[in-house]
Amino acid sequence: MAHEFNNISLIGKFQSADGAETVLDLARYLRERGIEPRIEQGTANAIGEAAQDFAAIAYEKIASEADLAVVIGGDGTLLNAARCMGARAVPLVGVNLGRLGFLTDLPRANARRQLGEILDGRYCAESRFMLDAEVMRGDERIFHTLALNDVVVNRGNLGRMIEFELRVDGEFVYTLRSDGMIVATPTGSTAYALAANGPILHPGVSGIALVPLCPHALSARPVTLPDTCCIEIVLMPPHDARIHFDGATYCDGRAGDRLRVVRSPLEVRLLHPEGYSYFAMLREKLHWSAAMSRI
Repeated sequence: MAHEFNNISLIGKFQSADGAETVLDLARYLRERGIEPRIEQGTANAIGEAAQDFAAIAYEKIASEADLAVVIGGDGTLLNAARCMGARAVPLVGVNLGRLGFLTDLPRANARRQLGEILDGRYCAESRFMLDAEVMRGDERIFHTLALNDVVVNRGNLGRMIEFELRVDGEFVYTLRSDGMIVATPTGSTAYALAANGPILHPGVSGIALVPLCPHALSARPVTLPDTCCIEIVLMPPHDARIHFDGATYCDGRAGDRLRVVRSPLEVRLLHPEGYSYFAMLREKLHWSAAMSRI
């Protein structure tokens, strides 16, 4: 049987002994199947001498050449890979070494078997949209990036609340004093937004969740908007703030800066094992239907 995926790259979590071991194990497995894998350059450097049996590859080349990228780590590792390859929807498979793993759904113990099933064509695929975010200072764009999970405005190192103005499609919504605001995709709705009592959005929902962080108003509630909206958050004087993107990169905003968030035309393609169920995943990760422990 001809391989659908002939050019496969492995991306691992930095400074992780378990991650290094799993990367090498999967690399050997792929070689056994007649596929010569390549290991992402930073991952190979972190593993060291043991990775020299396999070719290294830069993220840029993974984006332009790979048929499949296998990400070994937690959701943060996969989020980073998705942003690095956002310009091209290289299919991603996640092997979970983290705690929850909403995106990295292949358990390490079953990684060889389930990766083999995916290579044999037994998988289901889905697309997740990303956010395009920019920070404007006057007429100058000072920061621009993509986010798969969320964009978060927070008070940074301040020991007090910040104040900002929220606009949707140019229309004034409100001015709010709070610790900040989360702008989340359906993918990000089970991350920081969930911890802040935001809604869980099914990946098939074309929506963006706005979740206030500790608002100084009992009436400030999470709102879900169509993904066609343009969301703007303007920092009100004298408050500065820090703006985070997928919890990985950030920009220090000043009073008067304007954060603009829209749906990106770019999408991330995820491959799951055959029989994958979003609700089964939530049931497992969030312990739904778990028996109540006896007091």
